Amino acid sequence: MQASERSESLETSAVNAPAEPVTLKDYYRLVKPGIIYSNSMTAFAGYWVAARWQVDWLHLLFTMLGTALIMAGGTVLNNYLDREMDAKMERTQNRALPSGKMSPNIVLWYGIVLGIIGLGVLYFGAKSPLATLVGLIGLFLYVWLYTAWFKRTSVWSTFVGAFSGATPPVIGYCAVSGTIDLGAILLFAFLFLWQPPHFWALGIRRMEEYRAAGFPLLPVVRGSYVTKISMVRYVVLLVPVTVMMAAFGYVGYFFLFGSTILGLIWVFMSVKGFKATGEAEVLWAKRMFLFSIAYLTFLSILMVIDTPNI
Repeated sequence: MQASERSESLETSAVNAPAEPVTLKDYYRLVKPGIIYSNSMTAFAGYWVAARWQVDWLHLLFTMLGTALIMAGGTVLNNYLDREMDAKMERTQNRALPSGKMSPNIVLWYGIVLGIIGLGVLYFGAKSPLATLVGLIGLFLYVWLYTAWFKRTSVWSTFVGAFSGATPPVIGYCAVSGTIDLGAILLFAFLFLWQPPHFWALGIRRMEEYRAAGFPLLPVVRGSYVTKISMVRYVVLLVPVTVMMAAFGYVGYFFLFGSTILGLIWVFMSVKGFKATGEAEVLWAKRMFLFSIAYLTFLSILMVIDTPNI
């Protein structure tokens, strides 16, 4: 089926879809709240590492709100651009856009307005031109470079998407520091390296759905074995990055101990996946995905708790 035919089919399904009232919950789901929550957590951690407990709470509020709105704008526009592919995937076909419940134009403007407001809150509320610039770059990379281009054309999409996905802690950090220094770079590296193994675990678990939707994801194009090799590379590199955060004094020894232990566990789980095939591989991928979430959550909390108070 050609692109024009797919678009016509999608529009037809939207016209023929049952008339259901659009609710606030539909708008809420469009922002992909799980992504917003997890990334806001890393933005908070980045802010705290830079502030070192000397927190201006109103400034923190504006920083978090602006960051969340920018991310929300990006995820809504992601929904808009992916609506045809989402219609082919079981886990996404009931979303408001692919199901025909919401108009694409409304979703498009919803995403644009959220992004603009978020940038405005960072610039005028948090009064941080640098954080605003990082947010704008992250939004551009996520919407246009990742979603509109690489996600549809290349196995490098996850790598490219990791650049935008790693900006939230940098936004939080730069809102306080006003500069891109080693701390910002290490926070960026931390989240950048975390993302590919996290997403590829989901990709292996949902491989056939991604294949049916036409996403050239690494597991779909190169297979599970090559994907597992790539996952190990990223997970292994995470360990020295977290060690460097402690070595340069951005966090303390509790973070060093916790991150090293969890990092080595993740490495062990990644290597163990080479023996998994069939249903065992799907179960392994699910465990890897859940562990990656727990890893990020625990280390973000530990990063805040164990930031030196100066």
